[in-house]
Amino acid sequence: MATTPVKKVLSDPKPSVIQPLLYKSVVTIYRVFAIATLYVVLLGVLAYGFVMGFYALNTSWAAPVILSPSDDKSLDFTEKLVTSRQTLEDLKVDTQRLDDGVKEMNKHKAALLALEPELQTAITREAEHNKRTGPQLLDLEKQKQADNQKTQAVMAQVKEVEAAIDKDLAAGLITKGDAATQRAALNQAENSYTDSKISQVLLTDEVLQKNTTDTKSLDVLDKQAELISEIAQLDIAISVAQKQIHEETQQVDRLRQALDTAKQTPYYLSVSGDSSVYFAFVPYDNQRHVAIGTGVYDCYLNMMLCHKVGTVKQIFIGEEHATHPIFKTDIRGFLIQLQLDHPESAKSKTVFLSSKPLLF
Repeated sequence: MATTPVKKVLSDPKPSVIQPLLYKSVVTIYRVFAIATLYVVLLGVLAYGFVMGFYALNTSWAAPVILSPSDDKSLDFTEKLVTSRQTLEDLKVDTQRLDDGVKEMNKHKAALLALEPELQTAITREAEHNKRTGPQLLDLEKQKQADNQKTQAVMAQVKEVEAAIDKDLAAGLITKGDAATQRAALNQAENSYTDSKISQVLLTDEVLQKNTTDTKSLDVLDKQAELISEIAQLDIAISVAQKQIHEETQQVDRLRQALDTAKQTPYYLSVSGDSSVYFAFVPYDNQRHVAIGTGVYDCYLNMMLCHKVGTVKQIFIGEEHATHPIFKTDIRGFLIQLQLDHPESAKSKTVFLSSKPLLF
């Protein structure tokens, strides 16, 4: 029986072409990505270094500052401004009151000074009059005493006459009417004698006043002393008031100067301006680029594609402290006021003065 040989067919597999291609593509993509990442990082480092170097070397940049009336510094400035104005008004009122008081005291003093020589003249005149009339009154007093002594002797005879009238009336030698008439005459003589004695006493008092310093004269001298003392007190009060007016006037001048200085600060414009006011901080290193009317430029990416947005309107001399917009370090400088045609530029991180920083 014949057998048919079985033919063994062997199929040799061909190596795959896709897998090496995929491997090679992945490696290529990885290399490209790595190189791209490296260049991006390098570009970023170079850009950062360029920015750092640019702001380290550039001396024309300024940092816009937005001042609000509700800021701490603005509120503190407003409080001090209101207090200074109130103090100024109080001082002006007090100075006016003192000035009016000095005028009134000067009028009073002038009246007292005019009265003092008149009083002195009256005292002198009265003293001279007393000096002349005193001896005369003394002589008259002596004469009056002598007259009264004579009258006293007569009055003793009057008593005898009264007794004789009573006897004659009792004897019927005279009528009652004659007796009454005679008694009336005697009473008149007695009254005259009494008046004479009273006049003597009054004359004695007058002699005492004319020849000695009596209480009335002392009262006049006391009034004169009070007058001189009041004039001296007015002099002291006027001097004190004038010194106080001088001191308060100087203080008013100092407050006015302080207020005038305050009006030259950015905070005054911030709290008192009706329209929006824009400012910028300028470091001392950049001050040579600052002048009134200098152009202000705003840039994209803080340094490129710049365009003019306004001018410098005012420069403030007060020192300010700020944080560097790039380096974040504390720096010293001053503020300027900007006249912006594009108010949005006030929100930029930096602006440049005088010219474009990179010529484009």
